[in-house]
Amino acid sequence: MANRIDRALVADTALRLLNDVGLEGLTLRRIAQELNVQAPALYWHFKNKQELLDEVATEMFRRMSDSIAQVEGDTWQERMTASIRELRRFLLGYRDGAKVFSGTRFTDTSYATPVERILRDCVEAGFTPRAAARAWFTVVSYTVGHVIEEQSVVPTPSGERDPAYALGDERRRRLEGYPLTTEAGWEYFEDLEAGYEEGLRVVIAGIEATLMR
Repeated sequence: MANRIDRALVADTALRLLNDVGLEGLTLRRIAQELNVQAPALYWHFKNKQELLDEVATEMFRRMSDSIAQVEGDTWQERMTASIRELRRFLLGYRDGAKVFSGTRFTDTSYATPVERILRDCVEAGFTPRAAARAWFTVVSYTVGHVIEEQSVVPTPSGERDPAYALGDERRRRLEGYPLTTEAGWEYFEDLEAGYEEGLRVVIAGIEATLMR
């Protein structure tokens, strides 16, 4: 069994486990248990958890690449918006998906094909190469950060909201005397989908206003 273990199998197993155990519980020991091997067998492929997460993030992007490549739209704004929505949708499909994805380094160049297409689309629309790169990095950073917050409110895909984010009368009483802060909570946490979309429109408009030649 141990001889058949490779990095791809370990990454696939990690993704299958993620919804059950979350990022904190996703250890090499837990994955080894799932694969019915001893943990040292995995250290041939990954020296530590960070190397594992790098591979998992790479596999996540591989799996979303096809849907990103197939987006349509008449303008660069529409196509970039559709691409980043696909990234968000995929991250939301895994418990702690955004935390797993953020701060990692891709382990191969499989990400280059969809990213090259997105950047070329921007350049053809009038961006400089550097501005195109900044535009894509900005929407990715916004989306990953937003999904981290979303997954704090709703920790598991299609799950229940964390009671800590309740927006009822008790919260109003705690924040008595701070009416704007009280209302801000509704804007932040009531409708996560609408909040993301509104913020994304702001980001895209800002990119157009500041980065296009």
